Amino acid sequence: MYILLMKRLTTSFILSISVALSACSQVGSILDPKVIDPQLTKATGVGLQLTDLPPPARPIDIAVYAFEDKTGQQKPTEGFSSFSKAVGQGSDAILIDVLKDVSDSKWFNVIERGGIQNLLNERNLIDQTNRSYLNTQRSSLPPLRFAGIILEGGVVNYDSNVLTSGVGARLLGIGSLSEYRRDEVTVALRAVSVNTGEVLVSTTAEKVVYSTLLRGDVFKFVSSDQLLEIEAGFSRNEPVGLAVRQAIELAVLSLIVDGAQSGLWQFANKTDQQNVMNTYHLKYKAPRAEPALGPV
Repeated sequence: MYILLMKRLTTSFILSISVALSACSQVGSILDPKVIDPQLTKATGVGLQLTDLPPPARPIDIAVYAFEDKTGQQKPTEGFSSFSKAVGQGSDAILIDVLKDVSDSKWFNVIERGGIQNLLNERNLIDQTNRSYLNTQRSSLPPLRFAGIILEGGVVNYDSNVLTSGVGARLLGIGSLSEYRRDEVTVALRAVSVNTGEVLVSTTAEKVVYSTLLRGDVFKFVSSDQLLEIEAGFSRNEPVGLAVRQAIELAVLSLIVDGAQSGLWQFANKTDQQNVMNTYHLKYKAPRAEPALGPV
């Protein structure tokens, strides 16, 4: 009975190692960096909702000066200190990309403000060149477009190890372990009127960032002087950048719906507006029971 049990456990573990090795073989060789081709960022569920959003009654001129990481969080590491940030520092570029994707650029005319100094320098260079070599006294460039609304906010929170769990077992030197970790990232977004400085709409959205680990090992003596040691594992960490993008997409959707409900802007079709509002409130605003936290 002992020998039969050992054979079954060893066979199962060898199969697991084979599956893990076959998965790792698809990663590609370091000798050939072209194995994994680059690709565009895949559309998320909320991103597809924004792309398919019905057009507005008229486009909105909007500007983004900055959308910064306000958490101050360092990348969580174990056993050593790290100076890397937990959240990427280019969230303003993600926000602009999301705004341009809304209804295929029909909702927002995004005005460049993050790199406004570079834009002004280039325009000044063109004017100086025209005046020096073409003897023109007036600028040949049209005036810059104004924005009626400024989007402010940023990544305001990053909580590590909000939820951790794990389970493991070992029998006769053969064991396996499973671990799970859950982080959360929160973004805040608000629309500010340029005319009055009033905060027109404000919203927050959060996204769970999960990490999992599966590991198995064999550690036993196969004879009096021979030790067998085998170890294999697989981990998956959700990209923080993708989680930030999903939270920003939901914040933009919330901003559009809340603004339409407040009468700040309208959809081109009233029926489409009502359908979008109903779907949004049913999916994101409906009360959901929070899981009760057990005793620590």
